[in-house]
Amino acid sequence: MSRVGKKPIEVLDGVKSSVDGNVVSVEGPKGKLSFEFSNSIEVVKSEDGKTITVSRKNEERMSRALHGLTRALINNMIIGVKNGYEKKLEIIGVGYLAAIKGKVLQLRVGFANELQVPIPENLEVACPDQTHITVKGCDKQAVGQFAAHVRSLRKPEPYKGKGVRYVGEQIKLKPGKSAT
Repeated sequence: MSRVGKKPIEVLDGVKSSVDGNVVSVEGPKGKLSFEFSNSIEVVKSEDGKTITVSRKNEERMSRALHGLTRALINNMIIGVKNGYEKKLEIIGVGYLAAIKGKVLQLRVGFANELQVPIPENLEVACPDQTHITVKGCDKQAVGQFAAHVRSLRKPEPYKGKGVRYVGEQIKLKPGKSAT
């Protein structure tokens, strides 16, 4: 039995949730999310509306794999619409900078041209200064995906550490050729 899947999900105050067939919908102060789960999983909302329980209908390999995953995704949705998620990026390098113009994130990270990254509708992207980027939203997957995409445009290189990295990320620097 899945340890994660067995735990009931607590519905936070100020969050409205509903289960209609194979779709779970969650609405809160930060936004609205919905998730369609598999037929081999059963999601039941308690009568008082304070908890949601996830169980599986059979013991097949796929339904066992989806049991804990479905519970974790619904829990992330509830936390996201209540508190939201945030990723912070920093840009390291001489002349490297970021700016927001309309719905586009502009990055100057050592290429001949400025990189233009369109910002998705459901995310808030801010640049408190030219070397930091903050990505916020209620969907954990969308926040992480956008932050990973921005980081992938110029990953930190292993010799000087220049590039886009998460705040607090440690880069192991290699010694140069003069170290031998």
